[in-house]
Amino acid sequence: MDIKIFLAVLFAAVLHASWNAVIRSNGDRFQGMLLLTVSQGLMGLVMAVFVPLPSGQIWLWVVASGALHSFYKMFLVAAYQQGDLSRVYPIARGTAPLFVVVVGFFWLPDSVQFKEYMGIGLIGIGVMLMAQGVFSSGESRRLIPFALGSALCTAAYSIVDGLGARIAMDATMFTAWMFVFDGLIFSTITLATRGRKVFIAPHKVWVLGVVAGALSLVTYWIVVWAMTVAPIALVAAVRETSVLFAVLIGVFVLREKISLGKAVAAAVILMGIIIIRL
Repeated sequence: MDIKIFLAVLFAAVLHASWNAVIRSNGDRFQGMLLLTVSQGLMGLVMAVFVPLPSGQIWLWVVASGALHSFYKMFLVAAYQQGDLSRVYPIARGTAPLFVVVVGFFWLPDSVQFKEYMGIGLIGIGVMLMAQGVFSSGESRRLIPFALGSALCTAAYSIVDGLGARIAMDATMFTAWMFVFDGLIFSTITLATRGRKVFIAPHKVWVLGVVAGALSLVTYWIVVWAMTVAPIALVAAVRETSVLFAVLIGVFVLREKISLGKAVAAAVILMGIIIIRL
């Protein structure tokens, strides 16, 4: 992977961990995710004014991506209601590249080197160590299926975003309309299941939602662009360096507990990332 693309995706990883920390720190995490998604949708609509309309099959890719992003967020919020950022995030995000690389081996046209498969494998081992820590530390085990559900959605939208943006040949157009549909789908499901009251929030909470939404939008634009110029599986793996940043934010900002197991798991994930870049 070219160094400029690598650094761009690394920056996106920092932003991704940051908006997750904003959501995790909010009292009502579902409402925080809703306000983030609504903010993203409105920002995407503004962006859409300045880019061409999708045409033909591109609409299908955009709508599919929006739906997958919505379900990913629902699983993620459910996981955060059961566990810490520094535990949930590594499982949810670190597992996704494994799913992508398995699918990519059989169906994606990208070329991935052996050492890069080794790096992705180490990331997977680190994630499994992180998940094992749930059982040994007495944390709620209910976070695991939600975190894995989030990971499956992440893997699915990574592939859809990468292939869809390549077909569209315009990362900005694809990202803008994806966020529009994500906002529509997530808001519709929320309205049907929770009613209008969840949309009513104090000014401070809306500000946090807008900030998180802006961070998320920039994050995904960078990643979608990177997937148009680099192998999807590699971009998905490097993006998950956000696991390390999430652990650091969880420990030093949110004051979550750090254990030897967490530290070892994070170190293994870091080793995988370094091998990918060597």
